[in-house]
Amino acid sequence: MIIAGVVLVGIALALIGITLLDTNDYAEQVQDDLDSAETVDDVAGEEIIVTDFVALKDREVQTTSGGLKYIVDPREIRGGGPPKDGIPSIDNPKYVSVQDADEWIQDNELGLAIIHNGVKRFYPLQIMVWHEIVNDEIDGDPILITYCPLCGSGIAYIPEVDGEIVEFGTSGKLWNSNLVMYDRKTDSYWSQIDGISIVGERTGDQLEAISIDTVVWRDWKAAHEDSEVLSQDTGYTRAYGRDPYGNYYEDSFLIFPVDNQDNRIHAKTVIFGINVDGAFKAYQEDDIIAAGSFEDEVNGRTIVVNRDSAGIVTFIDKQSGVEYVKERDFWFAWYAFHPDTGLYEQA
Repeated sequence: MIIAGVVLVGIALALIGITLLDTNDYAEQVQDDLDSAETVDDVAGEEIIVTDFVALKDREVQTTSGGLKYIVDPREIRGGGPPKDGIPSIDNPKYVSVQDADEWIQDNELGLAIIHNGVKRFYPLQIMVWHEIVNDEIDGDPILITYCPLCGSGIAYIPEVDGEIVEFGTSGKLWNSNLVMYDRKTDSYWSQIDGISIVGERTGDQLEAISIDTVVWRDWKAAHEDSEVLSQDTGYTRAYGRDPYGNYYEDSFLIFPVDNQDNRIHAKTVIFGINVDGAFKAYQEDDIIAAGSFEDEVNGRTIVVNRDSAGIVTFIDKQSGVEYVKERDFWFAWYAFHPDTGLYEQA
């Protein structure tokens, strides 16, 4: 029960592993450890570093005397329970028809949905929760499908690093309660949210995000009968159909620490976040469902928000017609990474 282990270990860490230690000798020792660190494991989780938060894109790359590059202090990166690749990525995905998948997916189940170059694919969360990463190819294009159960975040990227297509895996680490991925070319660590390399050779590089949605199976299959569905034939034996996180998605308890918190809405309220030329704004999923379509002003731009019958949500610049790639997260996760975000409120 790999992911159940994540929860159990995470609770233990939350209870005993995040205490701020103010002993001078200890502080000096961990600073020395950081200065000489060669890998994240040399210092990961030694202490919580309390600093003013700076957005990842605005951080300067630092290097330890051991040659380790980083923009996130490695001491803030925590083990999530399983080791590296302990939650195995799916590297050779297989697909079945909507009709076949309908035999084992319940109508109210969620999944990640993408339409790329006319190809439609659905990735059931009952599978993604056990694997978190699919190294996929759609119509000849490599696509990285990612999902962090702790943050409720399903995000897709073009997996290109320095002009080369690479595979990604799970590092077994978390930062801001979010999945930390690693690339299998340089072994650098990447934050799933924002897609930025935070430690290692590629530190500071950012993956290109592409549109993906989290939708209800009932709605998706009705609108896209010709969709391909990720098969349970993954090469691994897992309890697909049973979610090991239980009621984690409903309560406000966070297993792992985050840098920033805001209680204007419930921590695990589902939101859609966008970045409009450096200005961040979040929209509650319930508000979008209730309205269907509406306009909003963000950073001087008029944004048309729309949700179709299949559950696909788009944010379109009214003047230019450009679509902004949105991110669907729990509120706590979006705010942890974007504390300067606005929050849409219905009139």
